[in-house]
Amino acid sequence: MRQAFIGIDVGTSSTRAGIFDENGVLLATAKHPIAVWHEAGDIVEQSSSDIWAASVSAVRSAMAEAAISPELVKGIGFDATCSLVVLDRHGEPLTVSASGDNKRNVIVWMDHRAIEEARLINDTQDEVLRHVGGSISPEMEMPKLLWLKRHLRDSFDRAGHFFDLADFLSWRATGSFARSTCTVTCKWNYLAHEGRWSAPYFQRVGLQEFVEDEYRRIGTEIVAPGTPLGLGLTEQAARDFGLRPGTPVGASLIDAHAGGLGAIGGRDTSGAEVDVCDRLAYIMGTSACIMATTVDPCFVPGVWGPYYSGMVPGFWLNEGGQSAAGAAIDYLIRSHPAYAEASDAARRNGVEIIQILEERIMARAGQASRAALLARDLHVLPEFLGNRSPYADPDTRAVIAGLDLDTDICAMERLFVAGLCGLAYGLADVIDTFRAQGVNSKLIVMGGGAGRSPLVRQIMADTTGLTVALPQTAEPVLLGAAMLGAVAAGAYASLGETMAAMSALGRLTEPAAPGMEEFHRRKREVYRLLRELDRGSREAMRGFEIISKGRERCC
Repeated sequence: MRQAFIGIDVGTSSTRAGIFDENGVLLATAKHPIAVWHEAGDIVEQSSSDIWAASVSAVRSAMAEAAISPELVKGIGFDATCSLVVLDRHGEPLTVSASGDNKRNVIVWMDHRAIEEARLINDTQDEVLRHVGGSISPEMEMPKLLWLKRHLRDSFDRAGHFFDLADFLSWRATGSFARSTCTVTCKWNYLAHEGRWSAPYFQRVGLQEFVEDEYRRIGTEIVAPGTPLGLGLTEQAARDFGLRPGTPVGASLIDAHAGGLGAIGGRDTSGAEVDVCDRLAYIMGTSACIMATTVDPCFVPGVWGPYYSGMVPGFWLNEGGQSAAGAAIDYLIRSHPAYAEASDAARRNGVEIIQILEERIMARAGQASRAALLARDLHVLPEFLGNRSPYADPDTRAVIAGLDLDTDICAMERLFVAGLCGLAYGLADVIDTFRAQGVNSKLIVMGGGAGRSPLVRQIMADTTGLTVALPQTAEPVLLGAAMLGAVAAGAYASLGETMAAMSALGRLTEPAAPGMEEFHRRKREVYRLLRELDRGSREAMRGFEIISKGRERCC
């Protein structure tokens, strides 16, 4: 091995590091948990200092496992959730919390405290909103910034820097204040295709302070993912990681977008040149991102984008998504009476509970395609955190129909499969919306932890009518981050060249079993009825005050 590259991925509950060689072969991985504060009223907060410390621990553990010298590490890349980091003018953490604790200086992507601010921004109907499918999400940064201004004015005024989490990490590593086109375009309403922020937009939504300071606090230097930052690792960051000062660091990506980069450009067995526009990336973690790449901009109602250079430089990105994906499945199985029994079985066998459930389901069904039949009479609309796309409705909530009083593991398996079907129908809704606007993908490349599951992939394939491919690497998100380091180091001339050299496709799904296409068509009709029920029930109860206003803690 001549050289190695490190990818650092900060998710919702942990930080992971992966070390790859120049061919994209995974040499070692390590994970370290990060603290998360959950409060009533959809408050979810983290600490940037804790996240950095977790990143350091993960890198050091991965280096020890790989047993390579720091001199072999030629480049580093970061990806992270699209969470908002607030620092003071000296680069120290500044609170975003009602607690006043400065350690709690990160508003996590899934924090929905800014729903009202998102509505206020959407009411402006500003032209900028065309690039988020016509409706901004409370998961994005402008609603969060407006919330800070309205509710924690002291922190808003004292802040010297507002970062997307991925850009905070690259700043902490290099001292560079440059932001990635991925983060600011996809989550901050930067107009990358015109190379500018929109002053009228900021003024219209009530954030004119950023115009007045010439955007100094949110980014004046915007660079493409993989661009080498500063002089590489600072002396302090190098000491933290146990690496060499000056090691190149590439401009960052959002975590799902790193997964897309590590997945869609992979070589297939034909050896033909890859057209990334033919491939849809489906990255399933706590949430899910559904990303389509196009040569020309395509405006898709209810789908974020089009974003110029939002993932692959020089191409446009449309980003659909599901606010709760892995989180929805986790909630469903944890809430079932058989959870403790299934957990004990998983511990005895030294595997995750999902693997136990899948093994039992496959034994009953015989093949992955027919496993969906277990959920014939049980239906789930898994919108626990609202609908991100294509309906752009953050007030949507989950609906379950057909639930009985069975408490055994078999009943838990049915609920698990019904949840997977619900996620698949949400994916199909996004794909149908893409198709209606002329975005026609030929293949889904699935990444994230759930992507390793043959059952998940087959249900997604049978529902959408598209073949689902698995990346050859077990860690496409970490690989995408490592690719940023490879480009920054000059090992490859571009991200396109890097994708071709470091990634490949693995297994493909099988054709649907006979009758399953019609089964999913009918079950998807029930899914639509559940969505109508959710909307209708909210409308019926509109006007009645909630006793615990704002969903504060009730005890």
